[in-house]
Amino acid sequence: MRAFMAVEVNTKLVDTIMEVQKVLAEANAQIKFVEPENLHFTFKFLGDITPQKAESILNMVESKAENYEPFNIKIKGIGAFPNLGYIKVLWLGVEEPDTFSKMQEDFDKEFVKMGFNKERSYIPHLTIGRVKGVQNKELLSNLVKELDDIDIGSMKVDRIVLKESDLTPVGPIYTDLKEIFL
Repeated sequence: MRAFMAVEVNTKLVDTIMEVQKVLAEANAQIKFVEPENLHFTFKFLGDITPQKAESILNMVESKAENYEPFNIKIKGIGAFPNLGYIKVLWLGVEEPDTFSKMQEDFDKEFVKMGFNKERSYIPHLTIGRVKGVQNKELLSNLVKELDDIDIGSMKVDRIVLKESDLTPVGPIYTDLKEIFL
């Protein structure tokens, strides 16, 4: 199965995120927006794993999660990867991401011991869209700059979810396999 660990977005914030997507859509650029039900912070992409590997991962995550208390994050700010001059991914950021970042880094040490690649960055971000072409990218870049300091709201991070990702022609379908509470 193709799988990843995620922190889900609080459903109370989804409408605000969709409003941001609507503003960005005004650029009439070639953007594939993330569907409301698929919004999440990727905690760790696992790729193709066996059910046995999934069990090992869940055991490790459950054990490590005992060391963490739930914490609040504020989703604030918008940006683009790799940069505003060449936009491929549109994302929302986390204000003061230290706790989230440290937790990701701590868990990643265990994932590396299990044979997964080390993450290049521990900067939490919420992907909201992927740009598929060059149409109106300058206008899109200007809209991103205008929304630079957008405040989506706060949410509690109190669990990590193992999700299966089934890629289909119309987009990915995610299935929650197990929630692990902090």
